[in-house]
Amino acid sequence: MREIVLDTETTGLDPAQGHRIVEIGCVELENHIPTGRTFHRYLNPECSISEEVVAVHGLTERFLSDKPKFAEIIDDFLGFIGSDTTLIIHNAAFDLKFLNFELARVRQGFVLVNNVIDTIQLARQKFPGSRVNLNELCRRFGIDLSARNFHGALLDSQLLSEVYLELIGGREPGLTFAAVKQEISLKVAQPIRFEPVQRPPRSFEVSPAELEQHTEFIKKIKNNLWGVS
Repeated sequence: MREIVLDTETTGLDPAQGHRIVEIGCVELENHIPTGRTFHRYLNPECSISEEVVAVHGLTERFLSDKPKFAEIIDDFLGFIGSDTTLIIHNAAFDLKFLNFELARVRQGFVLVNNVIDTIQLARQKFPGSRVNLNELCRRFGIDLSARNFHGALLDSQLLSEVYLELIGGREPGLTFAAVKQEISLKVAQPIRFEPVQRPPRSFEVSPAELEQHTEFIKKIKNNLWGVS
């Protein structure tokens, strides 16, 4: 079972207002185990970035000016995530809104149709009423946040992969899936056949002596029910 933990960084909150993706990060899981394969790209958004947004992810217009545009990395991106892979995203509606906007700009009408698991929804079900942002979940599960000085798509995907594994029950489930798959042939046991044993016929006839002993025994029983005295 292949899953891709995905995160993006953007220039704002709404692509309809001209905001664009500036970073994509993905981490591959196979049977709930990180494989070490990742996808990471910085992107030239072709638009300005406010100081408030730069303070969140640290990506400036100057740094991104020589980076590829989304149209230039689309094939690599789609090739990495695949079409039948489940995407693991924190607040999935936000990232999918931007990704589908970018995809539609390049390929008219194209949208991601992968299955999606939103870890915010998982966290709200598991911890109702609690804060479920990435920092809070990492602290809850004892996941090291020391490298997270800014939001970063690849780093956040790596952190989210650890959070996701904890949300679904820890790393133990992955141990089962990590086992080498083997073809198991089930052999149906043959029924045990019992051959009848031929024994010589037995005689159960009462001898005259046995009949006499039985009659004498009955006579000794007082107040019997069969009327013999």
